[in-house]
Amino acid sequence: MALLIVIPLYILLNAYVLWRCMAWLRSMTRDFSTRVFPAIFITVYVILAGSMLIAFFLPSGTPLKRFTKLLSNYWLGCQMYMLMAIFIADVLRLALKRTRVLKEEFFSSRKTLNITGTVLMAALIIVTVLGTQHVKNIKETTYEVSIDKTCDLGKNLKIALVADWHLGYNIGEGQMRRMVEKINAADVDLVCVAGDMFDNEYEAVPDPERIIQVLKSIRSTYGVYACWGNHDVAESILGGFTVSKKERKMSDPRMEEFLEKAGIHLLQDEVVCVNNSLYLAGRLDYAKPGRKAEVRKTPQELTEGLDLSKPVIVIDHEPRELQELADAGVDMDLSGHTHDGQMFPGNLTIDLFWENACGYLKKDNMHSVVTSGIGLWGPNMRIGTDSEVVFINVSFR
Repeated sequence: MALLIVIPLYILLNAYVLWRCMAWLRSMTRDFSTRVFPAIFITVYVILAGSMLIAFFLPSGTPLKRFTKLLSNYWLGCQMYMLMAIFIADVLRLALKRTRVLKEEFFSSRKTLNITGTVLMAALIIVTVLGTQHVKNIKETTYEVSIDKTCDLGKNLKIALVADWHLGYNIGEGQMRRMVEKINAADVDLVCVAGDMFDNEYEAVPDPERIIQVLKSIRSTYGVYACWGNHDVAESILGGFTVSKKERKMSDPRMEEFLEKAGIHLLQDEVVCVNNSLYLAGRLDYAKPGRKAEVRKTPQELTEGLDLSKPVIVIDHEPRELQELADAGVDMDLSGHTHDGQMFPGNLTIDLFWENACGYLKKDNMHSVVTSGIGLWGPNMRIGTDSEVVFINVSFR
């Protein structure tokens, strides 16, 4: 239903961007006033703007689909900033015209349009290139956490928290290798993966066997554990909207097989007791719990029957129900999902939607840690946010 609103809006916004771009190009060269150049430009623009739709209908797993999908992801980010830049420039132009600070001739002159368009295009190219490259710079973030319980594993435990790999068209072996190198260099005791290992389509994972070998090389004293996220299900998505049938969304069995081969222990509303000393629970996703259950356990059900004198750590993809988890006796909740907004201005607004959108928050006696993630969703760039591996140094009584 939402697509019926979004598609006409998308067409109108593209028509606006196309109109302003053509005005700029006409100011650059008189050749653009002929029929040939506008026809070529409009054709190229329509293909780029429609690349999401084209990719959606191409057969999964084919090189052509991979190329088109990747092209659409690059274009999505460029298009967003192009629209923002043109809109802001037009608003400023109208505001300046109303103040009459500058003469009317200034706004209608060919030179003004030429310079304005060139500056905006140069800025767009710079931001796009930097944003796509910045994804590869994985930041290391460290938190010091104290839990007022004894733990037979020792007085200190070092945890690596990662999330939101989104293995698929954007993310592959290279980013996983960079992540693993950072984890292994830190000499950690436990690795927790807070969901969204996949990006809906298993066929989109480039050379899964090579990635499995990279993930198998993670070194951790007590192992690698993960929970599902909302994108770890097989469903068709167009422009961020689900267009598949309404039956319950479930993970592709190949996803579970992938994790098993990679040596990653998947917890689906399950609790394990690490060395009979520390409880580690992995929750099903809030929105799409998957094949094991239609509704995930409540925090109280998850901790029911546990010896709460032992530390309890929960991996939950979305940082929800923090108070409920704290009330249920959980000592630390590890999450991802938010990407810290991924791209400006999302990083400025993400705090409006989450109690702990990214970083550290103490909720009563519980510690909530949310990572911005390793990978990407949608546009193939990060602007104003970082890909990160979080290290948590936990001290016990």
